[in-house]
Amino acid sequence: MQTLLSLGHGYSAAALARRLLPQGWAVIGTTRSATKAAALRAEGVEPLLWPGDLAPALARATHILASAAPDAAGDPFLRAAPQIAAAKAEWVGYLSTTAVYGDHQGGWVDEDTAPTPASDRGRLRVLAEGQWLATGLAVHVFRLAGIYGPGRGPFEKVRNGSARRIIKPGQVFSRIHVEDIAQVLEASIRRPNPGATYNLCDDDPAPPEDVLSEAARLLGLPEPPAVAYAAAEMSPMARSFYGESKRVSNDRIKRELGVILRHPDYRHGLAALLRDATPGS
Repeated sequence: MQTLLSLGHGYSAAALARRLLPQGWAVIGTTRSATKAAALRAEGVEPLLWPGDLAPALARATHILASAAPDAAGDPFLRAAPQIAAAKAEWVGYLSTTAVYGDHQGGWVDEDTAPTPASDRGRLRVLAEGQWLATGLAVHVFRLAGIYGPGRGPFEKVRNGSARRIIKPGQVFSRIHVEDIAQVLEASIRRPNPGATYNLCDDDPAPPEDVLSEAARLLGLPEPPAVAYAAAEMSPMARSFYGESKRVSNDRIKRELGVILRHPDYRHGLAALLRDATPGS
């Protein structure tokens, strides 16, 4: 049986599981929470409490997806379970971030652009990428842009009036719908190329304030108020995102994996989110 071991089973991994389970796959997902374990079981995913013994799951795994956030020492699973390096999986995916490219002042980057991370988040992902590639396993690195999807969209903040359009001239972000993350991962499983790196993003890098404006338009609500970046109240994490501006190319997933994005830009993706969340639509 094709079996996916999902290390750090989260939002993106769950989307992949929803594609694989109907095809007869088994999916094992690690979690630190007994409550989350029950929820995974209800979704058809076999929960594995972590920290715990990975050996039985590794013996079954034909495929491995790693998506846990790294810490100062790198990937926590590789450190805690060095036996992963002896796994017999035919495909391994590591979910990284486009933050590894750092700031390019709105310029384009692709997979051949040298990583120059400007944030701790980006630096730790570069470290973890290298650790996974050094295992000698059939590793594929996926650098994800800003993720949105069901439960992770701008509509709630626009509806409750808390949304603010933070204006920083020249600022652009790339983003990716979680359904497209899942279809890229599945396409890579079907066409493995160990050692490959792929950017996962849509076709339309755009200023973040434009996304909020479109969400308000779709809801028929007033555009959220504009706030200058220098005056905006933001968490350190949110402010770190605004420290980088770049346009990320997705040509490789189309050329090598044959991917046709379901949501090629935020307009399409937001409209789909709203439609799917509206009863009777």
